Amino acid sequence: MVVDDHPMWREAVARDLADAGYEVVATAGTGREAVQRGRAVTPTVVVLDLNLPDLPGVEVCRQLMAADVAPRVLVLSASGEHADVLEAVKSGATGYLVKSASRDELLDAVRRTAEGDAVFTPGLAGLVLGEYRRLAAEPGPADTSPAAPKLTERETEVLRLVAKGLSYKQIADRLVLSHRTVQNHVQNTLGKLQLHNRVELVRYAIEAGLDD
Repeated sequence: MVVDDHPMWREAVARDLADAGYEVVATAGTGREAVQRGRAVTPTVVVLDLNLPDLPGVEVCRQLMAADVAPRVLVLSASGEHADVLEAVKSGATGYLVKSASRDELLDAVRRTAEGDAVFTPGLAGLVLGEYRRLAAEPGPADTSPAAPKLTERETEVLRLVAKGLSYKQIADRLVLSHRTVQNHVQNTLGKLQLHNRVELVRYAIEAGLDD
């Protein structure tokens, strides 16, 4: 699903995706329309602009992520401001691309987002990881939650590389595994930890000190 309040831009992105073989199940020009249609058609990936006329993109993202079947959200915004990037990620977005990206970069980002990768415009991934490390270093309230489910040695190994910001392909190459096997390990880990996406997984891993 493509969400943008500029009709020409929205139609151009939808057309590029359709021409590349993706099924565009819906488009929306407002935030409320995006939430309504997103819940109705349950897209795998939402390409979302942040600057919408009635409901901020980050709020659209939060509401979509609260659905029983949550999509993966790739923000496509004119803004590269650090505050906007961090707010988008905190709302549940799994990737962030600025609108100056080329068509090929957009198509690659959508493909990788669908596969579960966290995709960011160059320079922004380090910002997000740095913020998570800062938050993990801050003292917080005592943790009284039950112990996390035990991960296998391989799941922990994959999680450690996820925390370092490696893509699934890079992890597969590093561990001499198939891309699908890495995806399966990540999905199993998400299920065990009751997390929703790779961004939450990265934060968990950093807070657990697995990025050392």
